[in-house]
Amino acid sequence: MALEAGEDLNGATSTSTATSNNDNKRRFAKLRDNGVAKRIWGIVSWTPKRCRWDPESPPNFSMGLNLLFGFAATFTVANLYYNHPILNILAVEFNVSNEQAAQIPTVMQGGYAAGLLLLCPLGDIFRRRAFVLILIFFTATMWLGLCLTNSFSVFLAISFIAAVSTVTPQLMLPLVGDLAPPHRRATALSIVVSGLLLGMLIARLLSGILTQYTSWRSIYWFSFGVQYLILILLFFFMPDYPSTNPGGINYFRMLFSILKMVFKHPVLVQACLVGFLTSSIFTNYWTTLTFLLSSPPYSYDSLVIGLFALIGIGAICVGPFYSRAVIDRFVPIFSVILGLTYCLIGTIIGTYTGKHTVAGPIIQAFAIDIGIQSAQIANRSGIYAIEPKARNRVNTAYMLSVFCGQLMGTAVGNRLYAKGGWVLSGSASVGFICAALLICFAKSPWNPGWIGWKGGWGIRRRDLGPKKEEAAVEQALDDVSAEEASPGNRNEQAEVGKQADLGEKGTIHVPASHVHTS
Repeated sequence: MALEAGEDLNGATSTSTATSNNDNKRRFAKLRDNGVAKRIWGIVSWTPKRCRWDPESPPNFSMGLNLLFGFAATFTVANLYYNHPILNILAVEFNVSNEQAAQIPTVMQGGYAAGLLLLCPLGDIFRRRAFVLILIFFTATMWLGLCLTNSFSVFLAISFIAAVSTVTPQLMLPLVGDLAPPHRRATALSIVVSGLLLGMLIARLLSGILTQYTSWRSIYWFSFGVQYLILILLFFFMPDYPSTNPGGINYFRMLFSILKMVFKHPVLVQACLVGFLTSSIFTNYWTTLTFLLSSPPYSYDSLVIGLFALIGIGAICVGPFYSRAVIDRFVPIFSVILGLTYCLIGTIIGTYTGKHTVAGPIIQAFAIDIGIQSAQIANRSGIYAIEPKARNRVNTAYMLSVFCGQLMGTAVGNRLYAKGGWVLSGSASVGFICAALLICFAKSPWNPGWIGWKGGWGIRRRDLGPKKEEAAVEQALDDVSAEEASPGNRNEQAEVGKQADLGEKGTIHVPASHVHTS
């Protein structure tokens, strides 16, 4: 289960890679021996005793920890969206045009994309606990500048930097995929995915309400405090799980491997295309909804429009229960098709009745939120199984496609609404959903190839079952333990324990028998 130093991503041994990894370890050890660096490393790596990794008694992945990850995901991803309802206020505050103020969300989305591409793959190398805590601390500290600065240029620059490190939820999702057993993976993932979607909606809601009655800076101070709260909670309760690749991987080779995965795994390509289209539906709706509700016959103010987010929040909260009842029981593509069907029905109703009754957009909001959420959870449940040691890279490929879909949905929705109004932009979403359904039906769930219905359309999962899964995991653990019992690994782990007081005894995965999601 662990990738040996010197083994490339295709499983072939590479002497040059081994030499590079050994050189990197020696340089890192030399840096650790430096006084200041040694103290910093000790502080960053120190772990409370209750959270330390012990292969003889791995920490449980409990429902409480799952909910903590969901809470962290909600108020971390919210950083990207607090500015959306208050761009006009920020324009007045910094004495810039509305067009210049609109650069803030654009710059933050660009920073987030950079973080997805450059930072998230590192989750396949580093220990996730230390990496997550460092990123949250960095983001929270940079956020202080947004609370205090009076310069628009500085605000813009800090927004970009903070967005780059606002990718910790994307490190938590592959970790959940590692820890949750296959028959409960969708339920565990749905809690964190629900947190992500809630963050997008709650940020707009809180920002609009607080700014309506207080200064715009109050929402930024609120975010600053919540991020440090998340840091404290994770420091005391997030266990120190081992790296999936303790031997190390060349960074640039690792980035290139993301591209190779796209050409290697049909399931990943299918999920990326569906994710691209479904995310465009989501942003198209929520972007153009503001224009519809602020115009006749509704003419709602910004506070009432912001309350529409409560509809989406209600739908998202249903997600974990739906995942347990449906997604965990069937093959992922069946759950994706169900989710797209909900989206199609809701979008047709909302698009062609929205100009006449507000009930149409309300039904559409609920349908697309629960439909897109179920499709995303099912997609992740499927793709995390293809390369267990590269789940962060798999997640990066998927999230980059989702991100591009969000950009396309916003751009296409705005342009079509300007040309033909609510019906034209909604009709585009109907087309996106139909295209996604065609992609789903192009390949049966049991066909290992790129296209075709080979293997049939059986929708029930063919999992091994909990007992056989645990036996398979235990056998893999025996192999890893034999590898890590080598003198080189023992000496290295002893040195790390001495320098950082980690209290670890090995680098292996959590056995299935120690994993609990409910």
